[in-house]
Amino acid sequence: MPDGNTAMTTEFTPSADNSRLLRDAFGRFATGVTVITTGSENGPMGITANSFSSLSLDPALVMWAPAKNSSRFDTFATAKHFAIHILTEDQADICNGFVKNAHAFDGVDVTIDDNGVPLIADCLARFECTLYATHDGGDHAIVVGQVTKAEMKSGDPMAFYAGGFKKITAPT
Repeated sequence: MPDGNTAMTTEFTPSADNSRLLRDAFGRFATGVTVITTGSENGPMGITANSFSSLSLDPALVMWAPAKNSSRFDTFATAKHFAIHILTEDQADICNGFVKNAHAFDGVDVTIDDNGVPLIADCLARFECTLYATHDGGDHAIVVGQVTKAEMKSGDPMAFYAGGFKKITAPT
């Protein structure tokens, strides 16, 4: 039975010639937005990522995937300790700051933990992690962290869909 949806469907075989189509198809999956932080020999660093996912409850594992072509790749793919911050809808300035600059901590409420990892305040959730494993993931690495400490609060998440921020209201 037809569902009334008359939107055109595009079918394709992914290749180097149509990578924009593949990126657009991946963008049909709504994600939260995170900033991952770590300490480094160049000081505290951060990077914005939407590749975060929970992985395991026992042990408590999470994963994310930095791009190999990122100037921050070496620091984040090998960081022994890092924190993943799930952003609220009103933290777009923090998100955009770390898209452009690894050291975008000016004006951000941050503390440094015992492992030298910057912890951003007032996020929807935060996971302090120790590196558990790193795996090859094509043009990305898959970084698995064991959660050593977590916190969360109520609020509305920052969501990313089809190349832009979207509003999702948390249930009350």
